[in-house]
Formats: sequence, structure tokens, C-alpha cells
Amino acid sequence: MSQRTERRGIHVDQSDLLCKKGCGYYGNAAWQGLCSKCWREEYQRVRQKQIQDDWALAEKLQREEEAAYASSHGAQSHSQTHSHPTPPHPHPGPASLGPFSKFEEKKTNEKTRKVTTVKKFFSPSSRVAPKKENQEGRTPSPSNSRRTSFDMDQVSKDFVDFLKNLQKPGKEIHKQCRAFIVNMSSKKDLSADELSECVQDFYQSMAERLMSHFKGSSESVEQVMDQVEKYIMTRLYKSVFCPETTDDERKDLATQTRIRALRWVTIQMLCVSMEEDIPEVSENVVQAITDIIEMDSKRVPRDKLGCVTRCSKHIFSAIRITKNEPASADDFLPALIYIVLKANPPRLQSNIQYITRFCNPSRLMTGEDGYFFTNLCCAVAFIEKLDAQSLNLSADEFERYMSGQASPRSNGSEADWSQTDSAPGGAPTNPVLAELNQNLEMLSGLNRRQEAVMEAAQRLQDDLLTWTGGVQQEVNGALEKYPLEILPRPASAMDDRNTDSDNLPTPLTPQMSAG
Repeated sequence: MSQRTERRGIHVDQSDLLCKKGCGYYGNAAWQGLCSKCWREEYQRVRQKQIQDDWALAEKLQREEEAAYASSHGAQSHSQTHSHPTPPHPHPGPASLGPFSKFEEKKTNEKTRKVTTVKKFFSPSSRVAPKKENQEGRTPSPSNSRRTSFDMDQVSKDFVDFLKNLQKPGKEIHKQCRAFIVNMSSKKDLSADELSECVQDFYQSMAERLMSHFKGSSESVEQVMDQVEKYIMTRLYKSVFCPETTDDERKDLATQTRIRALRWVTIQMLCVSMEEDIPEVSENVVQAITDIIEMDSKRVPRDKLGCVTRCSKHIFSAIRITKNEPASADDFLPALIYIVLKANPPRLQSNIQYITRFCNPSRLMTGEDGYFFTNLCCAVAFIEKLDAQSLNLSADEFERYMSGQASPRSNGSEADWSQTDSAPGGAPTNPVLAELNQNLEMLSGLNRRQEAVMEAAQRLQDDLLTWTGGVQQEVNGALEKYPLEILPRPASAMDDRNTDSDNLPTPLTPQMSAG
């Protein structure tokens, strides 16, 4: 174990997982190491500065255009005065206001475009004709449409049933959520960050109202917010998950290609404290892989985050069983990297971005959910930057493995990593390789047995055909040698066989009696 510790190239201090501004919450690589609260503050500050810069530029352009217009107008008036004097106009005509009117129109449009996201979101124009766009869009398959409709109906029913317990506040919450969904579905021109800002603003305003209603009961507020998130994001999932305005899909393909190229990385290279030959450990590893893959099938950010949490708990359980002691953070991150490499989860970047943008921020800032999700982001970042030094390999070995020219599982020079030193009997001492060889031998034995069964079945079929033909020939020969002849039977009376008929009395004669 000491040798593994010395070779470990993966280590993240717990302080590296926290927000860079020192607020104590967990940071996120997608937020440049900040927590959701500090990131929103930074985002709004940068956005406000951009708006101010745009206004300053607009005012500068306005002054330059006014000066240019005044200069050209003065030169034109001077030339007209020298050529033929004309009486002064009491006021300029409509044509002379053309450039300034265009500038005022541009300025108004710029002002409208640069308003804050919340004002833009709740503008009256957001209620215009969303149905027509949906009808002209791509039509989903009938089966997917029916399933989506069923899921939405079930979520809506569960949400209404939950809000009935709140009585009057429940009706107001349902009304606001429905209005938010209607407005949100019509905002097709917003970027992913702006959509996230709208959702996060709605979460914040809703949480503040609920906090005042429940008089500071954070547990009750969290329960209601979980239901609000489930209802809203289930209905908005198709329009906000991996939107076309982002490069999430490109990142997904790049990550999948990267993980596929790293399929040769062994558990020993990552110094993972798990022994997969132990049945309980192997079961936890399989379950962890299943959970991280299942994340893509969920629609609600909280449910996707739950898959990450369950996966992480299975990893901790596997490490605990292997070491017979509680797992540490240094043990967890390499194991999580190994699970991600083995699972190669579909649309991993899109799911991470979806959770980052639309999950309730309180879940990502604190608690085990936030800790596990932060570690997942670190694992993905490590995979993207993984190099020879991280695995304590030479650059030449790393390139040969990446190109597929060699494999550490079959290369004798990597015996130190894969522990493929053979025992005196010739069997590899590595438990993973031993299990692999055993499985290959079992498959070979099954293949031989299957071939023997197929040969026996073919022989049986041939024997049946031969036996049927032989029986048919014997029957035909017997019929020819001993033909069947049916003799007619002689006709006989009923009393022919009655030998005692002579001893019988004469039959009675009917007599007439006098009446």
C-alpha cells in the first residue's frame, strides 16, 4: 500500500473543492471554482459592467454622429448660402431629422436588448404565440410523445396533490409556477446562461416567499422547493437540456472519445483501493457504474444529482470493504475516476451542465450532494487533462497506449503496474488477470461442449432419417412377401349352432276361447 501511495498521481486537497472566494461553500469548475451564490454575484457584476460599457459606447457614438451631422449640415448650408441665398427656414423639415431619428431608434433597441434578464423574461411580449412555434417545430415520435405526456401528467398530478396540503399558499404557488412555465417556454432567443439566470431568480424569489410563510422553517421550504423544481424542470426539460445555443453536444462527444481512448487505464495505475475479486466489492462497482449511467435517463436535476450520490456511496462501500476501514477523500477521487472511465456515461458534460444551471443552488453549495457532485466535476476535469505524469508513465509508453500500439495488460514491461509476474505454475498473480483467464477458459470449455452437442444432434438426426427409411423398407418387404388376403365369411342362421333343438317341445298353438 505504501508503494501505491508514493505513486499516486491523483490528489486533491479539500480546500481545492471549496469556493475560491472563501465563503465556505463548495465550488464548481463550471463556475470557475466559485459556488453558485458567488458565481451569480460575479455574473451579475460582469453583466452590469457590460451594460454600462455598452451605454458608454452608445453615448459616444451618439455624440460622434451628432457632431458629424452638425458638420455636414453646416457645410451644406454654407455652400447653399454662397450659391444662391435662400430665406431661412423657421424649422427644419422632416428629412433633416432622418439620421438622428435612426440613431434614436437604434438607441431604443439597444436599451431594450440590454435590460436585465428578469425584466426581459417577464415582459408582455413573452406571451405571444408560443403555440405556433411549437407546431412548426420538429414533431417527436408518437411513442416518445406519449411517454413524455404521461410523465408530465403524472408530475402535475403529484404536484397538485402535494400543494393541497398547503391550502391557500399552494394555489398561489401553482399559479406562479404555471405562469413561469408559460413565459419560459416562449423565450426561444435566450442563451443557456440567461435561461439559468431566469430559473435561479425564480427559485430565489420563491424560496424567500416560502421562508416568510413558514416562518424560517428551512426543512419545509426545502420540501416545497424540491417539488417546485421537479414540476418546473420536468416540463421544461426538452427546451433547456443541451440547447442548440451551447456547445454541450460537442463536449459530450469529445469526452466520450477521450474516455474511450483511455480504456487501457488499469485500476493499479490510478492506485484505487478496491479489490474487484471480492464479490461484495465487485457488486458495488457494478452498481456504481449503473447509477452513473442512469443519470442520463432522469429529467429533474435533483434526480440526476441523486444518481451521483448513490454512485459515490457505492464507491465508499467498496473501498470500506476492501480496506476494512472507512474510506478517505484521497481514496474516493481515484475510485470515482476509475468508475467514470469504466462507465463512459452518455452525455456526461450535458448532464453536468444541466445540474449546474438548473438545480436548486442550496444542494450544490453544501451537504453530501454538493460534495459528491464537486468531486465528479474534478474527476471529469482530471480525465480531460490526464497525461503520462499523472499515471507515472513515460511519454513514449503513454503515447503507445493511447494509439493502441501496446496495452499494459499484455506488455511484459508493465509488470510493475499490472502485477503480471507469473507464479511457478505459470498462472498470473494479478487477481483481475486470473479471473479474466478463468473466464476465457470457461468460455473455451463451453464452446467445446456446444460443438460436441451440435455434432451429437447432427448424428441423431442422421440416425433418425436412416432408421425411418429402414423401417419403411422392412414393412414394404413384408407386405410383398406375405400379401394380406381377406376371405368371405359364410352366412349362417340364428339357430345353426343350437344342437339341442330336437329335445325342445313343440311350439304353442293359439286357441280361440268362447266368449
